[in-house]
Amino acid sequence: MGLDRKPVSTPAFWDGLYAEGQDGWELGGPSPVLSAWLAGGGRFDPRARIAVPGCGRGHDVRLLARQGYRAVGFDFAAAAVAEARGLAATQGVDATFEHRDVFTLGRDYRETFDGVWEYTCFCAIDPGRRAEYVDMLRITLKQGGTLLACFYPLRDGDDGPPFPVARDEVERLLTPHFAILESVAPAASVERRRGLEWIV
Repeated sequence: MGLDRKPVSTPAFWDGLYAEGQDGWELGGPSPVLSAWLAGGGRFDPRARIAVPGCGRGHDVRLLARQGYRAVGFDFAAAAVAEARGLAATQGVDATFEHRDVFTLGRDYRETFDGVWEYTCFCAIDPGRRAEYVDMLRITLKQGGTLLACFYPLRDGDDGPPFPVARDEVERLLTPHFAILESVAPAASVERRRGLEWIV
């Protein structure tokens, strides 16, 4: 780990970014990647319980809940969870949000979820903890569950967050635990992320 790497494993780091308006990852609505996947016929099992780690303000969680899924969002930042709950209440969406360290989910949610939607949590955590994160995903999913993940940003370098992601790294980390059914460029991305995202 570089000596100058930002303290991304501490809640204070993320709460500070929200407080300072430094949330450059905020899209203001659901991810176009997830929206396009659902619009194109992508589906989890009916009434599936879906986890969204690193959910931020919960836009994707609310989208999944509107599709009939039992969606649960988790985030390191108390500010994000408070805003996510407020938005869900205002919009009348039945979704659950929990403030917690996503690395601890395996302790309380072993084989709990039918599906996981991973988007921009993998690139936000310390890259040295990515194997630990993938193991947490495996533990929290039920046997036969579905991991839908969009990895970003596909670029060189070591600075972040978001920390760079490589497709060969993703495959190396996933294949011991998951059968990769599809690995493609997403059908839609926000303009600034086009060519930098990969859905698995």
